[in-house]
Amino acid sequence: MTDTASVRPFRLEEWRTYRDLRLRALADSPDAFGSTLALEEGRADDDWARRLQRGLEEQRSLPVVAEIGGMPVGLAWGRVDDADVEVVNVYQMWVAPSHRRLGVGQLLLSAIVEWARVLKVRQVVLTVTRGDTSASRLYARAGFETIGEPTSLRAGSNVLAQPMGLLLVDRDT
Repeated sequence: MTDTASVRPFRLEEWRTYRDLRLRALADSPDAFGSTLALEEGRADDDWARRLQRGLEEQRSLPVVAEIGGMPVGLAWGRVDDADVEVVNVYQMWVAPSHRRLGVGQLLLSAIVEWARVLKVRQVVLTVTRGDTSASRLYARAGFETIGEPTSLRAGSNVLAQPMGLLLVDRDT
């Protein structure tokens, strides 16, 4: 693979690409997300299109796709927290297994962090499945630190998710 990875916002007409990546992510890594493949597979096409449209139209969201050679290989979604506009949350972060360890995850994360910096928020927050995982190592390398206590990944799950945060601006100083 000689093509360089790139990250850009999804386009409105790419809802099928978004849907396909999201479903691949849930199938590949079911213990990494708050939602489930069964729940997401049940969504109608109109729901997928509306979800992406809302994300693209509001200034509080940034859904991004990673590509190599024009092929979509990953996604992430940044969103300003509803309860605290000084925080951007990272959701749906995933890279196809065939394209891991090529820096794609770092590019996706960097795109969300840079967007958060432009918004001048205080912190970027995410959750990661607890343990010594490639995802937790990626976030730690990017400067994220554990914050708070682990919580259940989702209702009925024994998997723990650890919140991590990257402080962009210290408002106390």
